[in-house]
Amino acid sequence: MIDPGPERSFGDLLGDCVHCGFCLPTCPTDVLWGQEMDSPRGRIHLMGQMHEDDVLTETAVGHFDNCLGCLACVSACPSGVAYDALIEHTRHRVETEYERPRGERLLREAVFSLFPHRGRLRALRGPLRAYQATGVSSLVRRSGLLDRLSPGLAAMERVAPRLSSPPPPLPELVPAVGERRARVGMLVGCVQGAFFPEVNTATARVLALEGCEVVIPRSQGCCGSLSSHSGRLEEAVGFAKGLIEVFEARQVERIVVNSAGCGSGMKHFDRTMAEAGESRAWVDRARAVSERVVDLAEFLVDLGPRAERHPLPVHVAYHDACHLSHGQGVTAQPRELLRGIPGLTVSDLPNREVCCGSAGVYNLLRPEAANALGDRKGEDVASTGARVLVSGNPGCSLQIAAAMERAGRPVVVTHTARVLDASLRGLGVEGLLGSG
Repeated sequence: MIDPGPERSFGDLLGDCVHCGFCLPTCPTDVLWGQEMDSPRGRIHLMGQMHEDDVLTETAVGHFDNCLGCLACVSACPSGVAYDALIEHTRHRVETEYERPRGERLLREAVFSLFPHRGRLRALRGPLRAYQATGVSSLVRRSGLLDRLSPGLAAMERVAPRLSSPPPPLPELVPAVGERRARVGMLVGCVQGAFFPEVNTATARVLALEGCEVVIPRSQGCCGSLSSHSGRLEEAVGFAKGLIEVFEARQVERIVVNSAGCGSGMKHFDRTMAEAGESRAWVDRARAVSERVVDLAEFLVDLGPRAERHPLPVHVAYHDACHLSHGQGVTAQPRELLRGIPGLTVSDLPNREVCCGSAGVYNLLRPEAANALGDRKGEDVASTGARVLVSGNPGCSLQIAAAMERAGRPVVVTHTARVLDASLRGLGVEGLLGSG
């Protein structure tokens, strides 16, 4: 992948596309519908028209909204087209210049008043657990009532995770086990922190067992990646500035992230600042923090193993989260970590470059297309025969688990950190399978 840097103009980036079509087989909406305007090069053509005529049409907005922003086209492109920068710029224009229908505006406001706010998500845990425990959820799904009222709300209900009692809150400082090898910061995340706190606990424990002192600031908020991905640029900048200030003050060598979407956005904080017209000082501060951001798997492979791996004789399939594989180029490292566990068998999924349909909040805003992609991914998972699916992103985990349940083929979906944690602590297969 080629990072265009924050200085290149939108027009310059548009000119990089030679419309060769190498992106088409990896684009999920082109795979689903086979329509030129719902392919990366088709959307780039529409972006060019928008740029030249300075007009946003309803038809063009529909095609931009259909894009998942999965960045598979970025990996496939031989010309190094920065489609990620192009689509984020375009979505910002859509959000600031185009008036959506009232119902769509209300849904988007509901989504963004909730998901970037960990405290609000945590407040939902109690009511959501009660709702699941009563069995009302099964009745609601069978009735189809929510689908008729609001497909977006129905999608939100379907992907909601099955919740158990959360682990104790993490301290702000987790000391290294044995001689300290590094001092790292750790992102808690919004969805990860609220709905998958056990992943954060496992992440901190694995880092500590590998000799890292782990700094987990309680004051950290959203990284802004979800907002940036959806064109809400000012909101994204506000979140990013807050997080930058938090980690600047902690004097950590690296900032370890266990959520693919967050890591991808954080590695481009400088581009987000430049897109928003922030000062050179803020662009430079953002770049300095971005350069310290690293995915958990990426960091652990670079660090090298120290803690003993105990056997886990189980067959797992590994899912490449788009913003980890295409957004960050991290594909070999998670597999290396998993294959370093004695007894663990690791399978790749067919069509691994094609998105599962989660894509931030795409599955809430475009549920029909997302369900189709989720069902395809579920079939790919089932074809491996694995008992466990491993992913590095909470949205993917929710999306694929929902698809497998819908198909009547539920599977344990877990995170790379939890597999490593089970091995390092010698929990055995039942300890892993019980992780859910």
